[in-house]
Amino acid sequence: MSTIAQPIPAAAQASRPSLAGLTRAGLADALRGVGVPEREIKMRTGQLWHWIYFHGVTSFDTMLNVSKVLRATLADHFTLARPEVTSAQVSKDGTRKWLIRMPSTGPFDKGAEIECVYIPETDRGTLCVSSQVGCTLNCSFCHTGTQRLVRNLTAQEIVQQLLVARDQLGDFPGLTPPTDGLIPSGEGVRAVSNIVFMGMGEPLYNFDQVRDAIAVLSDGEGLSLSKRRITVSTSGVVPEIANLGDQAGTMLAISLHAVRDDLRDELVPLNKKYPIKELLDACRNYPGVSNARRITFEYVMLKGVNDSPREAKELVRLLKGIPAKINLIPFNPWPGTKYECSDWETIETFSDIVFNAGYASPVRTPRGRDILAACGQLKSETEKMRARARLMLEEQLALSSD
Repeated sequence: MSTIAQPIPAAAQASRPSLAGLTRAGLADALRGVGVPEREIKMRTGQLWHWIYFHGVTSFDTMLNVSKVLRATLADHFTLARPEVTSAQVSKDGTRKWLIRMPSTGPFDKGAEIECVYIPETDRGTLCVSSQVGCTLNCSFCHTGTQRLVRNLTAQEIVQQLLVARDQLGDFPGLTPPTDGLIPSGEGVRAVSNIVFMGMGEPLYNFDQVRDAIAVLSDGEGLSLSKRRITVSTSGVVPEIANLGDQAGTMLAISLHAVRDDLRDELVPLNKKYPIKELLDACRNYPGVSNARRITFEYVMLKGVNDSPREAKELVRLLKGIPAKINLIPFNPWPGTKYECSDWETIETFSDIVFNAGYASPVRTPRGRDILAACGQLKSETEKMRARARLMLEEQLALSSD
């Protein structure tokens, strides 16, 4: 058995688009484009869907219930390629981070690069996916926010992140999991059981593509992730919150981080457009919200900034009437930041106040800090590394010419 799915050469990818990651409608259109009769479209789409998303195949030759003629036609026009993994890191705690390069979309696009993080536990594995290349929100405490927005990811590119992860983790039938870290296993346990849209970008600024990707991720005949195990985190794009509940039906997480508008304006500049009251009103009206489907409020603990007992009590007051849990996130430092993580005693005091008010208030254990894969740390360093390499080369040339 193969350890991971074998990549398709870049030259082949450039000339033939990949079907991996497409929606059902996208697969149907691809089949029409190569002359499959309309009366067969639904059946053939279902066959492709099963092979691509249940079995995770990377070759049309393995689709044994598809005719040889159609398999040859598909191979002539398409691939089942995943994006290229240009860098893979494994943290000492088992967290994995992949730098993924998407195929070029034109002569001026060398291939967008995003980061995707996998966090394993003994009984589950969570994949943190990106929805944009870069970010436009400029949250002052977030490393990812220091990278400019390049473009939105397509639904296909979002889904492909899960395909890459399952390939790398041996999470498709016939693949063998790697042995260099914790990978959940056991009867009925998948290596990737949960998805969080908490990577690069603001998901609700790419709503249509995120919604379509969720439909693929949660389809019971393929990747089959429960919508209750898919969480979309937003910094507060209020107009799209109801749409997320109505059209996607996932769990909702809110990056709150402050209880006063003046401070949140600084930490999360989007607050200037959608202040705390509007945001919380949207949460109270989120479709399907209940004690069984609580909204998660994320609160990063910043030393001397937002971590006082008074702010903990105000947080409880603000969330009154909202079925909620509060994730307290120790700040993950990154090069150049002006913030520090709150002392552990301060975090525990804050947590106790919230807990005693009746809210679950787990303190998120920092994961992947050593590979800059923890919450708020995601940012592609590739461009910086290339710039340093160019500078070193220029210096070497200058020295050699003296």
